[in-house]
Amino acid sequence: MEDQRPPPKVPGFCSYRYGLSFLLHVCNLVVVAQSMSLSLTMVVMVNGTEPHSVTNFSANQLPAHVRNPVYDWSPDIQGIILSSTVYGRIITQVPVGYFSGIYSTKKIVGCALLLCSLFNLFIPLAADLGKTTIIVCRVLQGFAQGIVAAGQHDIWVRWAPPLERGRLTSISTSGLLLGPFIALLVTGLICQSLGWPMVFYIFGTCGCALCVLWVVLVYDDPRDHPCMSISEKEYITSSTIQQFSSKRQFLPIKAMLKSLPLWAISTGNCAYYWTYIIMNLYIPTFINSMFHVNVRENGLLSPLPYLFAWIFGILAGQMSDFFQSRNILRLLTIWKLFTSLGLLLPAFFSVCLLYLSSSFLSTIVFLILITATGSFSVVGSQLNALDIAPRYYGFLKGVTTVIGLMGGIVGSTLTGIIINQDLESSSFKIFILMSAISVGSSIFYLVFAAAEVQDWARDREQTCLRSLLEPRKPDLGFTCYKLDNSERVNDAAACWLSEEHIKWNNDH
Repeated sequence: MEDQRPPPKVPGFCSYRYGLSFLLHVCNLVVVAQSMSLSLTMVVMVNGTEPHSVTNFSANQLPAHVRNPVYDWSPDIQGIILSSTVYGRIITQVPVGYFSGIYSTKKIVGCALLLCSLFNLFIPLAADLGKTTIIVCRVLQGFAQGIVAAGQHDIWVRWAPPLERGRLTSISTSGLLLGPFIALLVTGLICQSLGWPMVFYIFGTCGCALCVLWVVLVYDDPRDHPCMSISEKEYITSSTIQQFSSKRQFLPIKAMLKSLPLWAISTGNCAYYWTYIIMNLYIPTFINSMFHVNVRENGLLSPLPYLFAWIFGILAGQMSDFFQSRNILRLLTIWKLFTSLGLLLPAFFSVCLLYLSSSFLSTIVFLILITATGSFSVVGSQLNALDIAPRYYGFLKGVTTVIGLMGGIVGSTLTGIIINQDLESSSFKIFILMSAISVGSSIFYLVFAAAEVQDWARDREQTCLRSLLEPRKPDLGFTCYKLDNSERVNDAAACWLSEEHIKWNNDH
């Protein structure tokens, strides 16, 4: 092993692994745009929000009440409709995270992306059928979105070299941040010119077209890609061989429940999603209630926080890989640094929004900073599970995401209740509670986070290899496990040490 030469230099930015990252970026962008567009169209869909303020149409255009149907939904119903996709996403995270490591990730994500797009095309009809129908449609759409979100993470176990993991994942997941920007920016213009139903038809059609590209361009394993260079294949496989295992073992559930580093990741995700979902769903409502702008101005102001969040997320991935590749900071220090920045800075700017914002401009600036700085945690607690348990990464990513989404559901539900009960002082209560959650979760993560593989996540074949290499006393005998069925054996000649069929002979 000491005689092995380093892998040859391979293309960086212009490579298939980065192409996969950009394709996932677009997939996440479209999926979030499909979900996020309703938060702005809700302004013109609901009675009492001046839906007929957009009435510049010629004689050959459809009347405003046809192009923009209006529904009588209470604030509570609006909150349920807006957050209903989160309920669907929760159901899928854990099972999809587990099975994505067994079955084809390409097929799982591709089918879910198609279903999500079809449900988006159905939303205008579902709204006409009634509030129950649109809630069910949004839950099913969230179910498909959850499959896309949970299934894609296992791809990086095979495709992301450790020193490029931060930038590859930040590029792909930053689509979740750019999606709201595109949705909110375009939605207002479409509502004004074509009517709000066209918003769902356009984004749904884009998702269906993206499914075709996904089927043609994506492969589960870099070794199966027909167009990739041999040097890039060798570079990826040699870099990821230690974090990938084709053998699926039983999940050590008890050990996972007792793992404080895993709980640290979960609390970090909970605080992140609490802030992200509230800002995602209610920024247009906040701007509309505070400044009473029309839908077009709202659509131009609401996307700005997500544009800067997208920029900050890309920069965070680049910086984390730079710190790791130059050995400037330890891996654990990098995760703690970016997680703290992603949780504490939004809390700080939330307080600033309450006490220092005295004008329209300052309010918009603080809203931008709250959302943008939260994206630092994308390369913190969001990636930490791959370090502590690479063989269970898909499953643990699903579990920690579920815990985070539960925090987001609680946060969005409480926000809806607070707004409904006391609209005037609702902002103070919402942002103070959000800040407290972020600070508490950051402290817990700083104390208990870890970056090394946990004992319960180690591969049995590695344990067997270590036991064989250690000096043995003659009276202790020999013990190891077969890799195929984990059967305990005492014959050294029958023990297979790895998938490369390295055998330990009795003669040795």
